[in-house]
Amino acid sequence: MRRIIINEHLSLDGVIQGPGGPHEDTSGGFELGGWSANYADEVTRESLFAVLNADYDLLLGRVTFDIWEPYWPKQEGPIAEKFNGIKKYVATKTLSETSWEGTVLLDGDTVEQIKELKASDGPDLHMWGSADFIQTLFQNGLVDQMNVWIYPVVLGKGKRLFAGGTLPSGLKMTKHAVSSTGVVCASFDFNGEVPVGNAADD
Repeated sequence: MRRIIINEHLSLDGVIQGPGGPHEDTSGGFELGGWSANYADEVTRESLFAVLNADYDLLLGRVTFDIWEPYWPKQEGPIAEKFNGIKKYVATKTLSETSWEGTVLLDGDTVEQIKELKASDGPDLHMWGSADFIQTLFQNGLVDQMNVWIYPVVLGKGKRLFAGGTLPSGLKMTKHAVSSTGVVCASFDFNGEVPVGNAADD
């Protein structure tokens, strides 16, 4: 059975929109694109490449796919080689064809198709970006793990990782590191119900 693993650059107030550059995702009038670019160091690079070099297929929402499809086939290097060579599953209601080799369009009942993908044999399914699509997965309890890079910035606007409809869940931290630039690199497994208690009992 495959796992669905979310990978996100995250501001302290939960924004995941446009971390890489000013023109990456300007939808909704977002003007702060590129907010993660000046925080790279050896710790963040090591953490990122540990995820990027794993064995996986990609699972993407339509907006992220529209950004990536014209970009990655024209690039060189290990990330481009990886993304161009693996399968890419795309949730879409309107896209009927694509020129990016290895792309599979999920154009039916997306939730049922994702459940079938999870139950099938194959590598884990990694997601980047895809802010709107992620909400559907959260609402249906389909996310197994999150790798997040939490940056010491507050953006005040933009698409958020938890935008509403997320099912309550406990999380178990499985990895963590802090970069010299203040980025918290952390991995979490979804871990059942939220543990509740009474702080007054202590």
